[in-house]
Amino acid sequence: MWDPASYLRYGDERSRPFHDLLGRVAAQRPRTVVDLGCGPGHLTATLAARWPAARIVGLDSSAEMIAAATRAAPPAPSGAPSGGRVEFALADARTWTPDPEVDVLVCNAVLQWVPGHQELLLRWARELGPGRWLAVQVPGNFDAASHRALREVADTPRWRHLVADLLRADPVSDVAGYATLLTGAHCAVDAWETTYVHLLPASGATDHPVLGWMEGTALRPVRAALGGAGTAWDDFRAALTERLVEAYPVRHGLVQFPFRRVFFVARTGARQ
Repeated sequence: MWDPASYLRYGDERSRPFHDLLGRVAAQRPRTVVDLGCGPGHLTATLAARWPAARIVGLDSSAEMIAAATRAAPPAPSGAPSGGRVEFALADARTWTPDPEVDVLVCNAVLQWVPGHQELLLRWARELGPGRWLAVQVPGNFDAASHRALREVADTPRWRHLVADLLRADPVSDVAGYATLLTGAHCAVDAWETTYVHLLPASGATDHPVLGWMEGTALRPVRAALGGAGTAWDDFRAALTERLVEAYPVRHGLVQFPFRRVFFVARTGARQ
């Protein structure tokens, strides 16, 4: 289960890659723009400002996220019966298929959760048709100290049989791998990576900030397996916190949290 409040705890830091990704999409007058894996929808809404004449659709497999997105959805501009709308609905990225009017498909921080998503990208490149835009960002930090600490705790005798199988070693390709995949599918590709150094405020009265960040994403399946507060989950959090405190010390009231991300924007059918 996704928790919109936990996910948005570091909303500014999580939002920046979305805007950096969309900055490389040069679509001028798209008919439909789809944000696949839209989460709580706050970023989807910004697409209506970018393309006010387009139909904007946010899709997510989490009912909790779609409910939050629908509650916060801005009203359609007056006098815009077709464009300027922001719609939200449930959909699974693994089975979703674009309709003929989708000119821009955005998939931000989603595909790391989808095994075998490379084949999914090839299918979308075919189904979108020529001249459409596919914009994707995935975390590239699975070898970071935070993930190593998580795997180490999960692999200790107490937790191994409960959660070790839930963790992913490295579910994404590198930049060159995605570029090779999509150029082979006749796309023109712009691919890059960026490491953001997030400066997270730390306070002795609250949890370690990297733990708070992970609770919104990587720790989600672990918490689901161990239960909520007052259960084994509390013990797991305590064990992980010990390692995070060592890996990410507080300096001047802040924790430095480097986070590598992988980006690629593909224009379908632009290469022969």
